[in-house]
Amino acid sequence: MRTERIYNHGVAGERRAQGCAEETVRTKGPQHMAGLAESGSNPDVELLYDINGLAKDAPHWFDRVMEFVGEYGLLLAMVLMVLWCWWSVRRRGGEDAAASVAALVWVPLAAGIAVLVNVPIRGFVERPRPFYTHDGLEVLVAGKNDYSFVSDHATLTMAMGVALFVANRKFGLVGILLGLLGGFCRVYMGVHYPTDVIGGFALGTAVALLLSPVAMALLTPLTKAIERSPRVGWLISARGRSPYGGRDAVIPGARKERASSPEAEERDLAA
Repeated sequence: MRTERIYNHGVAGERRAQGCAEETVRTKGPQHMAGLAESGSNPDVELLYDINGLAKDAPHWFDRVMEFVGEYGLLLAMVLMVLWCWWSVRRRGGEDAAASVAALVWVPLAAGIAVLVNVPIRGFVERPRPFYTHDGLEVLVAGKNDYSFVSDHATLTMAMGVALFVANRKFGLVGILLGLLGGFCRVYMGVHYPTDVIGGFALGTAVALLLSPVAMALLTPLTKAIERSPRVGWLISARGRSPYGGRDAVIPGARKERASSPEAEERDLAA
């Protein structure tokens, strides 16, 4: 199947690949990876054709579904999971509610920082999109003119998944699985090499884990201050914390009466 593709591309495609390989030998630095990706014997390119070849055999409606999922659906699912987790933490309340919410605030922040870190990486590597250097790919999304390495979508989804795992193991595992699915979708859509996706996974994971202690040290005092606020404390916990250390009251800021002691009853009777 691989041989047929190369044959169908014609002699011009082979000459272009050979010319790029020769240019790679003469150049150094960022262009090395771009030239290496254009080599026909590269496993990265072979895996790209194998995964993207599934799009050619799939029904048109399935390709449209994969296009939506890979471009928007998984990111939307991540956001909904973070909101669901926040709602669960808020309803549960407790002494660790502020720290839990701080960990959830770190989820979108980690994704944003990871994408910012990726900006100079893309500019340094300068790897073109695979459909610019390889013929016969089934490209499901048009208008991708920026560089390929590393994948922003893979970076975003994995950073959110790993950061969510730090906050909540159950939700985080689902988030990481969604991140892996997102990486597969990017290759299926023909807009990234597999190594672009792997690089995004590594970058997102590194940012989410390495910066997590610093983020928690900065965000936890902030969420604790918000929790003490009578106006916006409900954002952290739906249950007001009792000043006597008892169970939380249902109404924020409401105080629970102490259980009456025998001495108090005697004073009441004496009065």
